Amino acid sequence: MATLDNNAYFHAFKEDISDIELPLRFTFPFCYEPHALAIIAAEELQTYLETQNEWTHNFGLEENNDSLAIGKMFGILVVRDQQHRLGYLAAVSGKLAGSNKHQYFVPPIFDMLEEDGFFLNEEVHLNALNRKIEFLENSEELEQITSNLNRLKGQWDTQLDLLKTKLRSQKKERKETRTRLRPLLSDEDYEILMEDMRSQSLKDKQELQRYQYDMRLALESENLRIQQLLYEISVLKEERKMRSGNLQKRLFEQYNFFNATGQHKNVVAVFQDFDQSTPPAGSGECAAPKLLQYAYSNNLTPIALAEFWWGCSPSSEIRRHKNYYPACRKKCEPILGYMLQGLNVDPNPMQQETTLQTELPQIYEDEDIIVFNKPAEFLSVPGIYVKDSVYNRVLQRYPAAGPIIIHRLDMSTSGLLVVAKNKEAHQFIQDQFIQHTIAKEYIALLDGIVEQESGLIDLPLRVDLDDRPRQMVCYSYGKPAQTKWERIAIEGDKTRVRFYPLTGRTHQLRMHAVHPNGLNTPIVGDDLYGKKANRLHLHAAFIKFIHPSSRREISFEIPPDF
Repeated sequence: MATLDNNAYFHAFKEDISDIELPLRFTFPFCYEPHALAIIAAEELQTYLETQNEWTHNFGLEENNDSLAIGKMFGILVVRDQQHRLGYLAAVSGKLAGSNKHQYFVPPIFDMLEEDGFFLNEEVHLNALNRKIEFLENSEELEQITSNLNRLKGQWDTQLDLLKTKLRSQKKERKETRTRLRPLLSDEDYEILMEDMRSQSLKDKQELQRYQYDMRLALESENLRIQQLLYEISVLKEERKMRSGNLQKRLFEQYNFFNATGQHKNVVAVFQDFDQSTPPAGSGECAAPKLLQYAYSNNLTPIALAEFWWGCSPSSEIRRHKNYYPACRKKCEPILGYMLQGLNVDPNPMQQETTLQTELPQIYEDEDIIVFNKPAEFLSVPGIYVKDSVYNRVLQRYPAAGPIIIHRLDMSTSGLLVVAKNKEAHQFIQDQFIQHTIAKEYIALLDGIVEQESGLIDLPLRVDLDDRPRQMVCYSYGKPAQTKWERIAIEGDKTRVRFYPLTGRTHQLRMHAVHPNGLNTPIVGDDLYGKKANRLHLHAAFIKFIHPSSRREISFEIPPDF
């Protein structure tokens, strides 16, 4: 391992980089193309991961691997030292091989695994509390008392129901008697009868009250013991909550981040200033904050950043071996937003108006609808920062009436998009979308060989709350998502397929293509779940629906340009 100035974490490039120009600005970490220097550094790190024998971690890269495999995100930061020499730092998100200390990777901002440190010591107490709580919640005593109480309560409830049925029957009989005898009795005799009945009614109520009192007494001892056990558990849980909160607060106090201006700020203040939120667990443990913190602390100038995945993908998310990925949003956006202050950073491409000169081809128009062939990387509706979109283009043409968007295509997807020109047309066609009676077909080019000829993919999807807008497969909270598909042709090392989406979830076709339980092959150019290319090779090629005025079936078809 090459080092400079006894800095074990500064790695000199093994490859000659003298002909490579430095980037004009630092990497925008949430949407980027890795710079040539970052790619070389990442490849050297990958070589190290393939050849090192200093530690052992199961990344799930071996065939027939039956043990628990965990892929990891790694990052590199190209830096310049005070002697103007270029090198790079390396980091891993979270811990690796059960440790935070590795000679190749920069240390964490705070090492929770430090022996005799407050975190591990307090974790011992929390684990002991967890064991006590688990023991009491699963104890035979609690189970037996609960069972006895439920059995006794069931018996008393049964007898109570019988008593109430008897009392209702007696009440009904008294009412019938009053009704039958009233015409036959004098007022005086009837009043005597009523007094007897009121007395009987009072006795019935007293009988019911005595029974309920006896029932409470019979169940009281069992119920009291349960309450004692539950109270004991609640006290332990309250202590666990208090200790966990204090531990989290003390942890937050250890995470102070520097930025390029030399300022530093606590993680709580960083998140408060960003969106008034509380830092989620693990904030500051990702690779990018570790890299920048070490660079700032050791007078190294950040030049370029890149992060890649190494190993098997998590079951719900999509991570592909050696692919580059942006920093996560939930944990890293507030932190990196602060840490990058003072650096000249690339602009956020998602906030740049890049389509103003792009033509929006129109293929049909009548008094009710307009049909466009939307280009890739063109918005259907305005975004927060980028306003140019199909909606705004049509609005400029019809400012009085205004268009009504019936359905949308992802910004990266090209193809047929139908816009309504009036509310009646919008409602009529939207009802067809809701009823799933509209026929839609997409053409996609997949980055690999798909052996099957056709099939149905059924994987529920929800948004990744830690990394919007990415989606994830979730069988607990995901919305149903189904896609029929068929293979069109194998073209070299790629596969052209036709998708028939039966539902319309965000990123449905992209997720169903790339997920291991789908086609396990990303769409060419999918920069979220695969590898970036000149464009996302996904195109809405066909649509068929009932026209709102003619009530006749109408269809449109246009082939992709890839």
